[in-house]
Amino acid sequence: DVFEQPQHVGHKKIEFHITSDIPAVLQINSEKEEKNGKRVHLYADTEEINNTGFGRIFPAPSSNDKMETEEEDDEIPSEFISRRDLEKNRLSREEMEKFSVFKNYEPGDPNCRIYVKNLAKQVQEKDLKFIFGRYVDFQSEVERNMFDIRLMKEGRMKGQAFIGLPNEKAAAKALKEANGYVLFEKPMVVQFARSARPKQDANEGKRKK
Repeated sequence: DVFEQPQHVGHKKIEFHITSDIPAVLQINSEKEEKNGKRVHLYADTEEINNTGFGRIFPAPSSNDKMETEEEDDEIPSEFISRRDLEKNRLSREEMEKFSVFKNYEPGDPNCRIYVKNLAKQVQEKDLKFIFGRYVDFQSEVERNMFDIRLMKEGRMKGQAFIGLPNEKAAAKALKEANGYVLFEKPMVVQFARSARPKQDANEGKRKK
């Protein structure tokens, strides 16, 4: 008896695997799909699941991060400062509060020109180009022409500079990343340069009247 039972079970298993098992599964699945009336949807769902699965296997964020760092390395090899060096030598908000030059700090109204103050005596135009040149696409003639550095070395404006960048977006990024950067042991204070907007507002006021 003991030997007969496994033999019968074994034959049944073989038969199930070859003849009835596979079609039975297909029939059950197809019956379920037809009963629910969602045959197309189920296939769509499986495709979506597969897509998300592949997305997880090959995560996009990590590849994007790699691309960003590669792009940065390509764009800024040695001619301009890297983002890492900017972050390393930039003061934190807590550290900024300890310096009187950052008291009552306001970035100002966004525009394409930025104003830099608290510059050390040793700072030259090439130092500012090394930092702020990373926000300019030098392959573009328009952006090259718009990039302008005016470093004041004499009089009351000594230790200050005005830097023209291609657009507001570049200026905003420069302000965010370079404000508080320590250059020659002095932290830079970066703000948007004052523009001629008050005159425009005055004209608008006259029109309203």
